[in-house]
Amino acid sequence: MFEARGLMVFYENMLALNNVSVACGADQIIGVFGANSAGKSTLMYTLSGIMLDIQKKEEMAGGERITMRGEIIYNGRDMMRLKPSERAKAGIVLCPERRRIFPESTVLENLMIGAYLADSRRTAQTLEYVFTIFAPLKRLSKRLGGFLSGGEQQMLAIGRALMAQPKQLLLDEPLLGLSPVVQYLLVKSIKEIRDQRNTAIIVSEQYARPVMPIIDYGYILENGASVVAGTNRELMDNPDVRSAYFGS
Repeated sequence: MFEARGLMVFYENMLALNNVSVACGADQIIGVFGANSAGKSTLMYTLSGIMLDIQKKEEMAGGERITMRGEIIYNGRDMMRLKPSERAKAGIVLCPERRRIFPESTVLENLMIGAYLADSRRTAQTLEYVFTIFAPLKRLSKRLGGFLSGGEQQMLAIGRALMAQPKQLLLDEPLLGLSPVVQYLLVKSIKEIRDQRNTAIIVSEQYARPVMPIIDYGYILENGASVVAGTNRELMDNPDVRSAYFGS
């Protein structure tokens, strides 16, 4: 069980997350939806531990002061003060917004970079799985990441995250800037990853429509606060949610 309780994140005098709590069971897909600047990426950075690195860099550079409060509990263990690398070793792996692949490395090199936590047997097995679920990457394995399409880069980013052997996968806006056809294929793949690898997934998205049908539970963020929560059916039946995300 992965659970965040009462998360508060302050940038100087700006409140980026306001008492946000989310929970994800071992076999669930959880959705976090909201417009730009709603707090989605801040939440994902906080869950993954990246926010600790951002906080440290700001302190060293004399930049804005970042303050965090709340709890992050994973399988009964307090993760709030653990570094991103320690969280990754525990199975919490982030696939960041805007892919963040290595453009001057090949597809295969990018994937192998993600495998630093795995032994050779698991690396080979996971690589085979990535090439199965994202078939275009196999024939493109020697192509530089910078020469891939947006959809192929997103497949690569998710594949690289899978190579790190996640038990709790965090996907930050994986559909950003992609065509509806590619969005559909990625959403189908996300569900297959959960079903086939028993990987719990939290996915944040501005575009709720393609993701909503596959989630078990979801949260709507506005101005850093969770304003609505419920199952996919409860959210889709909510008139405010339908108006904001489905245009009806």
